[in-house]
Amino acid sequence: MSLKANPDYRLLLELWPAVQSYQDLATKHGIADIFQDNGGKLLQVLLLLGMEQLPGREGNDARDAAGREYELKSVNIELTKGFSTHHHMNPTIISKYRKVPWIFAIYRNITLVAVYMLEPKDLEEFYRRWEYKWHADGRKDINNPKIPVKYVEQTGRLLYRAPTEIAERAALSPAPRSGEDGAGFKPD
Repeated sequence: MSLKANPDYRLLLELWPAVQSYQDLATKHGIADIFQDNGGKLLQVLLLLGMEQLPGREGNDARDAAGREYELKSVNIELTKGFSTHHHMNPTIISKYRKVPWIFAIYRNITLVAVYMLEPKDLEEFYRRWEYKWHADGRKDINNPKIPVKYVEQTGRLLYRAPTEIAERAALSPAPRSGEDGAGFKPD
């Protein structure tokens, strides 16, 4: 077997110091890895909105300067049309979600195109639906129910929209190769 570096590896090595600087900034804000759990996107939203990340995997995601906590979600609209929620949705998680507003960041690949905020009352329809399903299915946790991007755009309060030239450049990005999302599923 003969392994040989791709010619683009040299370009990657030239770019790497900027990537490392990005990671250094993320580390300063409590994000251990920009390549894991949307770390790079999380950093962008935190800095844009003047928030700080809350430590740990349990609980809410961020806090603003006034101390209000938020749930943060992001989506790449080139891969899927719904925001992921929680892999074990149940009444305990729903109760936690009902207490805080949600920030929804919409990306086209890696370009942030818009950020919306929805208050708990704006999501109550989903909470009731999920609770009903949880009870109807014999108290079985729901695997990652989605919140449609269209609902967020129609109901949420717009906090940020990318300048036209950035949004247009992102729109020119290559489309997915098929009608499947990044995980191999058909559109919602």
